[in-house]
Amino acid sequence: MSASPNVVRLPQLSNTYRSQLKNGLTVIATENPTADIISARILFKGGGRVEPADKAGVAHLLSSVLTKGTETLTSQDIAEKVESVGASLGADAASDYCLVSFKTVAADFQKLLDLTAELVRSPSFPEHEVDLERRLTLQGIRSMQEQPFTIAYQQLRAALYHQHPYGSSGLGTEETVSQMTRADIVAYYQQHFRPDQMVVSIAGRISPQVAIAAVESAFGDWRPHPDAKDGLVPAPLLQIPKRSDTVIDVQDTMQAIVMLGYPAPSAHSPDYVGLKLLTTHLGNGLSSRLFVELREKRGLAYDVSAIYPTRIDWSHFVAYMGTAPINVQAATEGLHAEVNRICNKPLTDDEAQIAKNKLLGQYALGKQTNAQIAQLLGWYEVLGLGVEFDQDFQEAVAKISLDDMQAIARRYLGNEPCLSLVGPEAAVSPE
Repeated sequence: MSASPNVVRLPQLSNTYRSQLKNGLTVIATENPTADIISARILFKGGGRVEPADKAGVAHLLSSVLTKGTETLTSQDIAEKVESVGASLGADAASDYCLVSFKTVAADFQKLLDLTAELVRSPSFPEHEVDLERRLTLQGIRSMQEQPFTIAYQQLRAALYHQHPYGSSGLGTEETVSQMTRADIVAYYQQHFRPDQMVVSIAGRISPQVAIAAVESAFGDWRPHPDAKDGLVPAPLLQIPKRSDTVIDVQDTMQAIVMLGYPAPSAHSPDYVGLKLLTTHLGNGLSSRLFVELREKRGLAYDVSAIYPTRIDWSHFVAYMGTAPINVQAATEGLHAEVNRICNKPLTDDEAQIAKNKLLGQYALGKQTNAQIAQLLGWYEVLGLGVEFDQDFQEAVAKISLDDMQAIARRYLGNEPCLSLVGPEAAVSPE
């Protein structure tokens, strides 16, 4: 450990250590010897949240071509190196981060880490690969325009967030992607792929000391690009999203989509845990309130649920239903009624306990593999919550009271939502 003096063992998490290298890179290492597998997640802060409006989708396009070549390796070379040891390697982009990940047996960990370091530090972004991925992304965007749920969700986010990047699809738009160049990708890379905005999370059959030393050897001498500005470019909106009344997209579909959208707090809010529990109660699974009341009892829904994404900035709570076009009005009223119910009437002790058990049970099931552990702890670090949030979250779920949950429901779900409708004109157009 002498090469990394800022190593801290985290008492809340057995066998997990955190270290910050001199260049600002954060390493999280968790020893889990139950299987001969090591998973690594390399996350860069930013993701879609820091994209300029006219470059929407650049993070996704970058992640699509990041593994397609370096200064010394072709895409074929990279694929052969990964497949020759039976490993997996990939890249992705999300709202708040970009990700490079790999999984391998312990004996080949150093090989995969060295390869990943080369990909991250010296990608070549071949022009022909950029052209190919641009075309594939445009196909994906056009395909989404044929999916009623995606259309409804996209227009809802656009109405809530306006110019904030959270209001855009992660793929971008046809206009922005069709105009995207290799130079745009390089500019985003030089600004945001840098050690002081980077978290490496490793879990598996490896000692934390060895894992941290390996990361320091691979990345310890890396520095931000000379043209990079200090810190992240701030998103244009850091306060509550603005509501809009109703957004409609007329589609000649057999199924109509009804969505209610409410501005909701970020992961840093003390109300985050309470709203996660309310989301679980309302829309998580076959025993949820929305499923039982609106599908099982009233037969209104093909699909019904609630979602509340975890975000650094303001998030959104959505209750939605897929229904027959003839049922749009009844579906809208039913969703309103069930959301209003939790604002006006507290959950019972049994309802709250079931929601807590379900949320905590699913949370535990989401940490079974090394890949899941590495992803979760790295994600918490990127969000600015710290890996300690793993324990803090579970304790907060257990402790929250019925009064707190109702107060949170009233605070965020007690106002009129944005309504998003997709379906045939006769079903979704105002009378």
